[in-house]
Order: sequence, then structure tokens, then C-alpha cells
Amino acid sequence: MRQEQPTLQQLLSAPSIKRRFEELLDASAPSFVSSILTIVRGNAKLLECSPNSIVAAAGIAAALKLPINPSLGFAHIVPYKGKAQFQMGWRGYVQLAMRSGRYRTLNSGAVCEGQIADIDFVTGEIIRGEKISDEVVGYVAYMKLTDGFEKSLYMSVDELKAHAEKYSQSFAYDIRSGRKSSVWSTNFDAMAKKTVLKKLLSNFGIISIDLKSAALAAALQADQAIVTEEGFRYIDNERGEEKVVPFSDVIDLPEAEDIAEDNTADTEEQHD
Repeated sequence: MRQEQPTLQQLLSAPSIKRRFEELLDASAPSFVSSILTIVRGNAKLLECSPNSIVAAAGIAAALKLPINPSLGFAHIVPYKGKAQFQMGWRGYVQLAMRSGRYRTLNSGAVCEGQIADIDFVTGEIIRGEKISDEVVGYVAYMKLTDGFEKSLYMSVDELKAHAEKYSQSFAYDIRSGRKSSVWSTNFDAMAKKTVLKKLLSNFGIISIDLKSAALAAALQADQAIVTEEGFRYIDNERGEEKVVPFSDVIDLPEAEDIAEDNTADTEEQHD
């Protein structure tokens, strides 16, 4: 007979799970766990997701020490086909980068018509223009390191929509069906800011194995992943295909697989 799977409340009450969150967050663990329950109860789609995937996604946020309150925009638990994904917000990338002490300035925002006159095709330098309307035509990300190195990246709205349609199955479905169910459809501004910033950091940021930069590197890898016992599985993200990345390939997320386990032994006694 197939054993009943533990509920989210039972998983979060399991000794191994409680211990793991306490190791990651110390005194903040109880409030973080409470926020998981609050977020899930307020989202009908998350209520349909497997409890293990929810706890695992929350575990990544805890490991990165990022809050998961949707209104804050640091990190999110997002439902997709019955599983919960961990998803970075653009503010989360800024937070982790600034924690490293390597960035003097890091920002991402919308660009209105006329604000960019041209882009130097050799240096990539953006040549500013004069705003002529409030129409948002693109998004720009900018970074300046403490050593003086600086870089910017611009993507037009059309480029961002093409990117989303190519790499997000849920957004592509929205386009075909005329629905608005994906995050790209319901909050294009936030996803656009995040995408240009993520691309800028991935291409030009400091992504190394030293302790100061490891959290940012881990966040870039974990974004839009479902956590399984084998590793990170990407089913609706920029990689555009289903695959698994072992935890050993991800920097500074030790024992993350422990959160993804069923923890059957710890929850059996709660199935009275």
C-alpha cells in the first residue's frame, strides 16, 4: 500500500526540516517558516503543489537568506505544473551582489522612448538621449564595481518578449491561448528588470567560488529551478529544456538536497 505523503505543515514540523532552517536562519527560522505557510495559503496554485517542492524552494531562499514575501521582490516560490519553483527577484540579485562588497552600484529599470539615443557597437556604451514620451520601450541594467569597472546592458521590450516566449513555456502558452497566467504576463515589469540584470551579472559580474561572491553565483544557478533529490530541475526557464543540474555543480548550497527529501521517518509519527 502506498504511503501517504506528509502535508506541508507536517513537513515543516519535522525535526530534520526544523533543524535545517534553524541552521540557516538562526533566530529568524520560526518567522520564515510562518511566512511559507502564509504565502502558500494565499495562493490557490501553490496549494496544489507538492509540499516537498515548496519546502525545497523555500530552503534555497533560506540558504541565500532572502525573504520570500512576494511584495518585497527578493525571492519567490512560484507554482508550475504541480511543483513549486524557486525564483529570484531583481531586488534579490541586487541584495546578494551588494553583500559581496564588490559592487559600488547596481540597478535595473525601465527606459522610456527617447532616453537612449544609441549604443556603441564596439564598447557597448549607452549614449543617452532626451525623453520624448512615457512609453516604455526597453529595460536597462547597470553595474559599477568597487575597482571602477562598469558595464550596462539594454534590451528592448520586443527583445524581452521574444526572450520570454522562447524560454518560458508558460508565457509561450499565454501567447498562443490569449491568457495571462505566467509571471511574464502578470508582472512584465519585474521580470524584465530581473532578466536584464541577470544577463548583465551572468556576463560581466563577479561570479567566483570565494565566499563573498558564492551566494550570487548560487542564485544565478538556482533561479527558476525545482529542487529534486538529484539536483536542480529546470522545466520553465531560460534553459528552455528539462534537465537536472547536480547540487555539486552549485556553489555554496551545501546539504540543499536534505530539504528535498521526503523525510518519511520524521513524519510517520504525525500520521495518526
